[in-house]
Amino acid sequence: MTSRGEQKILKTFFLLIALLLCCCLAQAQDLNARVKILTPKIQVSNKRVFSTLETAMKDFLNGRKWAADAIAPNERISCNFVLNITSWDGGSNFSGELQVQSSRPVYNSSYTSTLLNVNDRDVDFSYTEGQTIDFSDQNFQNNLSSVMAFYAYVIVGLDYDSFSRYGGSQYFAQAQTVVTNAQTASFKGWKAFDSNLNRYWLSENLNNKLYNGLRSFIYDYHRNGLDMMANNAVLARKSISAILPQLTQVDRKRIGSYFPLAFFTAKDDEFVSIFSKAFGPEKAQAMNILLQADPSNGNKYETLK
Repeated sequence: MTSRGEQKILKTFFLLIALLLCCCLAQAQDLNARVKILTPKIQVSNKRVFSTLETAMKDFLNGRKWAADAIAPNERISCNFVLNITSWDGGSNFSGELQVQSSRPVYNSSYTSTLLNVNDRDVDFSYTEGQTIDFSDQNFQNNLSSVMAFYAYVIVGLDYDSFSRYGGSQYFAQAQTVVTNAQTASFKGWKAFDSNLNRYWLSENLNNKLYNGLRSFIYDYHRNGLDMMANNAVLARKSISAILPQLTQVDRKRIGSYFPLAFFTAKDDEFVSIFSKAFGPEKAQAMNILLQADPSNGNKYETLK
């Protein structure tokens, strides 16, 4: 039997271990990910499996260390994962579409700027209620964890790119590793021939030097433009106007590429909001450049008239 003194020491020891574990867990959280499962097409009375899946996805995204640097709790990267389940066999096989959105704060304001807003239509996976979602950077283990890890690395990479020129390179390389590991799997979305707008091509574009100009624009736009808005909105907008012509060169590299498309999907409304406050030649020039660079959203840019 142990003495009361020994029991007190043991209790103190286990309390310290628990505190250390909590600290490690807090440090591991780089993302502030919100996860939502939608099931409008699933006609079953008991949908508990979807609640546990939602929790498991949230724990996976928020409980892992994705960035190399220590990220403070108030600096965690905000993102949303909305999984719309389109079919379920009643067992462990699911199919759906995943909407992924991330944003970063703008300096000295309450405004957040969207960095990523994509819809992945090829999300098939197996999941059993209560199952631990495993992932390894070394090999492909299951499709759900690989899809989430891929987007986690892309989210972190874009966030780093917006604060430091080409700062996201190592995370885009890690996203590409996830794609490479998935080449042996039978799931859609990982291979070049599946689609021209899938995870393979998003990774390829982010790692391709052809798109370094767009990545450099992302840095200048956020750090020398948006982050300066609170101090002097007119000068900040002029800084954005000065670099805006760079966007007309991006899609000429390869027409219809995924990265430029994803960029404009995230930024089109923001561009309109910024330049709606401009006057005369500045507004007209911005509209003409945006119409040329992103004709698919021409109706939005036409409102700048």
